[in-house]
Amino acid sequence: MAKKSSVEKNNRRKALVARFAEKRKALLAVANNEGLEMEERFEARLKLAELPRNSSATRIRNRCEITGRPRAVYRKMGISRVALRELGNRGLIPGLVKSSW
Repeated sequence: MAKKSSVEKNNRRKALVARFAEKRKALLAVANNEGLEMEERFEARLKLAELPRNSSATRIRNRCEITGRPRAVYRKMGISRVALRELGNRGLIPGLVKSSW
């Protein structure tokens, strides 16, 4: 079996989150509804626990779109500080001015 990159893993997690989003949302609504009986809420929690771990949105990692780097990612642009600096030095990001002193 070939080694899988973390970028591919993250993409598979995104697909699982999208696939189970509606089911997870419905189960959470039942589980958090204080008006229902305790048994119903508990059953909803058990069904939530049976879903794949990677179908939870908290398992998705913000990664750089260019390098796949997991840290120092600017959400607005979706790229890491390293890629931002490189593209800025080449003049490929409009409005970005690299200052030097």
